[in-house]
Amino acid sequence: MNHVIVSSFDPITLIGGGEIAINDLTDSLALAPILVACDGGAKAALDQNHEPIAVIGDMDSIDSATKDAIGADKLHVISEQESNDFEKALMHCEAPVILGVGFTGTRLDHELAAFGALLKFASKRIILIGKHDVVFLAPQQLELNLPIGSRFSLFPMGAVRGTSEGLCWPIDGLEFAPEGRLGTSNEVNGPVRLTFEALKMLVILPREALPEVMRALQT
Repeated sequence: MNHVIVSSFDPITLIGGGEIAINDLTDSLALAPILVACDGGAKAALDQNHEPIAVIGDMDSIDSATKDAIGADKLHVISEQESNDFEKALMHCEAPVILGVGFTGTRLDHELAAFGALLKFASKRIILIGKHDVVFLAPQQLELNLPIGSRFSLFPMGAVRGTSEGLCWPIDGLEFAPEGRLGTSNEVNGPVRLTFEALKMLVILPREALPEVMRALQT
């Protein structure tokens, strides 16, 4: 069993070493005030004048100056190579919701790996914050109140079916799969209610939807 390094009753912000747009970290910390860094994300945190309470990873992307600034007592080395640093942090953190900044953009392979981690840790509520979007794995039941006309995209990570209310193009009866039918570029036309048969559907929404997504995933 993986031991817990950070356990919080409040939401946690995880910071990685990928693209971090202006206000990504401040917006995340306003909703998830506990900051934990994934390896090289520690430098990104310090560069924005925020010190994480813990750094988790194999420490192959963190320089000595950052290690000294953080302090050895906050560095948690996980040396196994079967998981990436984002997964290592998810394995060792417990919180009602986890927000991730610095896991999208920059490198597509890292971004795809982060999407894969959402499925590996489907029991956790995780939201990735990008420059223009938020991405999360849909629970089997989801209700969202979003502005009429909002972009609403669904991307299946496996074969999955569901039902919908509040979308211009309903998904009832459709067979979704990554190599088949996708659900991108839909649009909100009322209160959104979704159900899914399995935890395999990513939801991609405009960045402005973050507070509502946080509310919905904690309900």
